[in-house]
Amino acid sequence: MDDSLQGKAALVTGAARRIGAAIARELHAAGASVAIHYRDAEAEAVKLEAELNAARAGSALRVKAELLAPVAPRALVGAALERFGRLDLLVNNASSFFPTRIGAIEASHWEELIGSNLRAPLFLAQEAAPHLQSSGGSIVNVVDIHAERPLKGYVVYSIAKAGLAALTRSLALELGPAVRVNAVAPGAIAWPEDGQFENGERSRIVATTPLARVGSPEEVAQAVHFLACARFVTGQILAVDGGRSVFL
Repeated sequence: MDDSLQGKAALVTGAARRIGAAIARELHAAGASVAIHYRDAEAEAVKLEAELNAARAGSALRVKAELLAPVAPRALVGAALERFGRLDLLVNNASSFFPTRIGAIEASHWEELIGSNLRAPLFLAQEAAPHLQSSGGSIVNVVDIHAERPLKGYVVYSIAKAGLAALTRSLALELGPAVRVNAVAPGAIAWPEDGQFENGERSRIVATTPLARVGSPEEVAQAVHFLACARFVTGQILAVDGGRSVFL
């Protein structure tokens, strides 16, 4: 498999920090130009853009957008096309993640979680599709192992990621043969920074993971890179979870 992305252009949502930034760096190192989408992480986006452009002039662009806004898909895809003249890869990584327990779920929770994890990827894919067809490109969605087996206390998030898994398979049918559509399903990678999981729960998760550790954003990025280059793979969801989905 040729893993070079030389001369290609990628749009990565939620790319300023954490897994998204690792994906942007991985794709850029493989030769791609990268449009870095962000919402609030301005400082991190500026820093990443500068880092990538220092390595290869004119190869990175930061684009701020609220993905729930109806104009966002056209604005993001348009910005990438204007700067790079083409689009070969869309990575739907941006995701809201917070608990929603039965009895306390509000309409705003639904709008945020479904909007960022499912609605935005659908409309971004629709907007990008003609350009990806022209380039023979692909889409890689970032799902979650809990798309298959829900995470207790995270009802709406689990529904949203299950929908994104279904969207991945559906788009593979709709957009083939010109465009491939796949997904990665991370397990425990980088713990939420807001302390959603207590130390005891973190220890339990690691103990029930066959590889007995938490994964890194870079390991998810490597899987995204693989799927971007795997020319006879479509409609697939690759677990990057240290084997934890075997236990669940």
